[in-house]
Amino acid sequence: MPTFVTLYARAGDLAARLLPPSLLLLVARLGIAAIFFLSGRTKVEGWLTITDATYELFHTDYALPFAPPVLAAHLATFSEHLFPVLLVLGLFTRPAALALLGMTTVIELFVYPDAWPTHLSWAGLLLPLVAAGPGAWSLDRLLGLETAARG
Repeated sequence: MPTFVTLYARAGDLAARLLPPSLLLLVARLGIAAIFFLSGRTKVEGWLTITDATYELFHTDYALPFAPPVLAAHLATFSEHLFPVLLVLGLFTRPAALALLGMTTVIELFVYPDAWPTHLSWAGLLLPLVAAGPGAWSLDRLLGLETAARG
């Protein structure tokens, strides 16, 4: 009769076979990309026309001590469109994830410091992408920007 420890180990082995690292990294890429891209879409009309409401938010609620509001609105909006697309494609994954991690840090420190549980969950998706890369199912791997040993 198998012991609890044996059953637990078998279940862990099965999960590792069914959930390869490349699948986990793909899910992380898609999940965090969706969060940021959808946030970016709330700041624009049409393709990339920043709304007056977005400029107002960056003058008031999102005011940063180190960047003028108009510049911050443009940087944030374009970042929330560009970097998620790169993550979905798995192209320049590490720099894209690092950029969104930086954006997350700025949001946590200067905009919504009480939202740390949300920001920690974002970091939980971004940090493995920075550390491990995009995984096998990515343009980075296809183009040789990442090797099997690194990602």
